[in-house]
Amino acid sequence: MDQQKQLQALSDEYQGLQTELTTIVTARQKLESQYTENKSVHKEFAGLADDAKIYKLVGPVLLKQDTTEAKSTVDGRLDYIEKEIKRVEANIKDVQAKSEGKKTEIMQIQSQMQQPAVQG
Repeated sequence: MDQQKQLQALSDEYQGLQTELTTIVTARQKLESQYTENKSVHKEFAGLADDAKIYKLVGPVLLKQDTTEAKSTVDGRLDYIEKEIKRVEANIKDVQAKSEGKKTEIMQIQSQMQQPAVQG
């Protein structure tokens, strides 16, 4: 494959990786927002008396919920979100590494394309 086509293919791959990275970072931000919200609820629950009444919004209706069940649901959500954040961060690192590899390849090909022009 000639260098121009190879350079175009690498550029397209690099662009795809950058788009994927943007999507993953957006997902990471959403998870962080959910984590903060659930952490706030967790703090609220910590300050409640054991006999406090907790209501859950289901559609347009508020339903009474067992305190222990509500606390355990929030704890479970926090654990899940923490694991998802770690998974997404690993994915971000992976895509960043691939992206850097493509960037290096592109720079090498551009350098090779410039050398004959300088020598000629």
